[in-house]
Formats: sequence, C-alpha cells, structure tokens
Amino acid sequence: MRPSFRVTPRRLLYAVAALAVLGFLVGWSGIVNIGASSGHWRVTAWALHEVMQKSVRTYALLEPQPPADLDSAANIRRAAGHYETACAFCHGSPLATSPILAAHMTPAPPGLEGVGAKWTARELSRIVRHGVKYTGMPSWIAPQRDDEVLAMAAFLRALPDMSAEDYRRLAVGPRVPEDPMLERCARCHGVDGGSSDSAFPLLAGQSEVYLANALNAYAKGTRPSGIMQFAVDGVPEPELRRLAQYYAGLSGLSDRSEPDHTPGARIALHGLPEKDVPACESCHGRSASRNPAYPYLAGQDAAYLAARLIRMKQDEPLDERARVMHRIAERLPDEAIDAVAEFYARQPRAGQGAAAAAR
Repeated sequence: MRPSFRVTPRRLLYAVAALAVLGFLVGWSGIVNIGASSGHWRVTAWALHEVMQKSVRTYALLEPQPPADLDSAANIRRAAGHYETACAFCHGSPLATSPILAAHMTPAPPGLEGVGAKWTARELSRIVRHGVKYTGMPSWIAPQRDDEVLAMAAFLRALPDMSAEDYRRLAVGPRVPEDPMLERCARCHGVDGGSSDSAFPLLAGQSEVYLANALNAYAKGTRPSGIMQFAVDGVPEPELRRLAQYYAGLSGLSDRSEPDHTPGARIALHGLPEKDVPACESCHGRSASRNPAYPYLAGQDAAYLAARLIRMKQDEPLDERARVMHRIAERLPDEAIDAVAEFYARQPRAGQGAAAAAR
C-alpha cells in the first residue's frame, strides 16, 4: 500500500519558496513580454482594476471633505485649461472624443463619460492627488494644494455634461497665433489679464517685478502649484520676464486705495496692533519706499485674496521672499481676512503698470 502524501508546514514552505524562485527566474530570463502593444491578459486587467478601485475607496477616507461650493462655476473654470493642456490627450474631451494616444497605452486611460457616477468627490480627489501606479496617471505636481486638487475634481464631475461649445469656452481660450507663449497664459488669464470670475487672479497692471518673481518661483518649485508649475515648465527665463512685462503694462490693478469706514479699510490702513499685524498699505499701497517685489492689491478679486491669505496661514513657505507675509497671515483672524479682501476688491481698477510707463 502506497503511503499517502501529507501537507506539512515545512512542505508548504518549500513549495512557496520554489514558486518564488521559479517566478524570479522567469522574470530574470527576460521572456516576459512587457511591451504595451501586447496588452494585459483579461485576468491581469481585472485583478489590477479591482485592486485599484478598492485602494482608491479606502484611501479616499483620508482626503479632506469637499467644501459646499465644490461644484461652483469658478472651481470648474479653474481646472478647465489645465485639463485641456495636461489631461485631454489621454482622456479625451468634448472636442477630441477618441485621442489616438490612449488607444496605444496599457492599460488604456478610461473615458470620463460616467466619472461622476462612478467616483465620489473624495475618490476623485484621491486619484488626482496621488495618481495610479502601473498606469500613465501621474500624481499632482503640488499635492499639498487642496484647492487645485478639488478644483480638478469639480471639473471632472462637470465634464460628462459639458457640450463642445462650453468646453471650448472654458478650456481652450483665445487664439494668439503670433505669440504662442502668450496663448498659454491667455487660456486662463486672458489676453487682457482680466478676471471675469473668481477662478484666477487679475494680472493686468500688476507689479512687473512681482510677476517675474512669481513666475520664476513656480518654475523652481518654491511656490507650489500643480497648474502653474506645469504651465511654466521649460519656459526660458527671458520669456517669463517678457510675459511679466506684458501683463504689467496693461491697465488694471493699481497702488491707490480709497479709504472708507469699513473694518477692512481700518486693517488695510492701520493694521491690527493688538495682533502685531502692520497696515497692508505700508507694503502694498502708494509709498515712496515701496518695494516693487510686493504685489498691488487694489482691484484684485476678493475670493482670490482671501484664499491666498488662508493658504499662507496653513502652509510653510518655500520661497524666502514670502516668509514675512506668511507670518503676518498667521496672525490674521478669518473675519479680518474676509474684510480686507473685500476692501481691496472694491477699489477701482485703474492705472498703468511700470512696463507701460517706461515705453
């Protein structure tokens, strides 16, 4: 009588070790075809997709709760130009429904027709912020920028219902064939540097030195922004200076603020001595000793100013030039931020930037 085969812990361990060695030898031999043209086996594609879905839904619990105004027009508008530049060539858009690159990737980037029904806002935020391994989906360049990540999540939720005409209006921007570099900026900021909503700051008439410093900080990564760091990537420094000069030379922001009797005016003109907060106008207003590296605020969008100050309160500055303002913002109560932002937004937009005056 033949002895029966018994599974023992030692034999099980030997079997697992043998399979591991066999897998290593097969991989080391080079016979495994990793070419994207071969695609995945169905079971491989299924397994990877299931693991990805479960992982996203688990780690989405760590994402911040979206704000009540997540799906606002400004949030959707804010991410539209970046989507056209950085995402549409893989995922498609209402203007390009079948991008040729996507058909030759393994795995193929998914279409986004039902993205709002498939993923919650927090799950979309998780995917946008951290990307997906073993695919072409990158992580967000500046993952600490919750505002940008959430704006992209809002845009993705709105995309399936967007007509080609609406998409073109939001994402493509004006054509500037004689100046392709300016066309990249105009997609979001307009040729005139204006801001028709709260999605983007007004650039027209801004200090040329401030704009040039900001663009260089984005290029070096010392001012984090997944949108702006991508936009200026590879742009030569002389071109950044030229763009700063162009927008500074337009009519828009100014250094002149008209005082009124609101709390915001009192903070702007006199500061908050009890909080060790100096007057905003001492740096951002009209002064013979004013540093041109400080931005003009008169006429700027209130939502942009408030959001910028709140980020300064929360984030550690990477740019040494911003360190002083971050310390001041940390001392500002939230109600003071809203008040001073509203004060500057009420100021008339007028005057010419330094570049125009020099011409």
